[in-house]
Amino acid sequence: MELYDAIARRMDISCVKSSHTQRDIDALVAATRRYPFAAAFALPCHTPYLVKRLKNSATKVGGTVGFPSGCTTTATKVFEAGALLDMGCDELDMVLNIGELRSGHTQFVQNDIAAVVQQAREKPVKAILEVTLLTDEEIVKGCEAAVRAGVAYVKTGTGWMPEPTTVAHIQLMRKAVGDRVQIKAAGGIRDLHTLLEMKAAGCDRFGIGLGHAVSILREAGAPD
Repeated sequence: MELYDAIARRMDISCVKSSHTQRDIDALVAATRRYPFAAAFALPCHTPYLVKRLKNSATKVGGTVGFPSGCTTTATKVFEAGALLDMGCDELDMVLNIGELRSGHTQFVQNDIAAVVQQAREKPVKAILEVTLLTDEEIVKGCEAAVRAGVAYVKTGTGWMPEPTTVAHIQLMRKAVGDRVQIKAAGGIRDLHTLLEMKAAGCDRFGIGLGHAVSILREAGAPD
């Protein structure tokens, strides 16, 4: 297997900014025809269209819950998760309640995540921590709450923050979760070197915007 092919299978490509249009979603779909991406993500308003366009594709459709702030109510997150699953999503990336985590209310955070995990009907859930807003201690506590809640992955961020996810974040999260769950990195992954360093540190999946994802694959030897 070519390096770029192996990397693509670990990538979740996304168009999850509020400025993204249907044309951007079409470009996302076109990229899945070219490369074997693990999953494709759009904001909920574009998800039915994405599901329709990726019908019979090997690339899964992911849904975003509580995105990007994480500060909606648990009931709202549960409703949103159910709606996304009904649309046809294969997995869910949810933002945990960052303010409650920073307030030290880890049981609330765990319950919030667990409610979405239960609603997910055994579909994998990734809990987004937004690590650049947290201390190392808060990152560890957030990871522990997510693991107890039953997630499949802990994820570094939404990609909306100006500061990037770092290799040190991945190392800290892997130490916190051990081999109990997988790790997804997102936010600021712009080149092949960074991606491979994160993979070596224990990262399993990479959430990357479409343009940067294709650029990294070309750096890894993908044809133009």
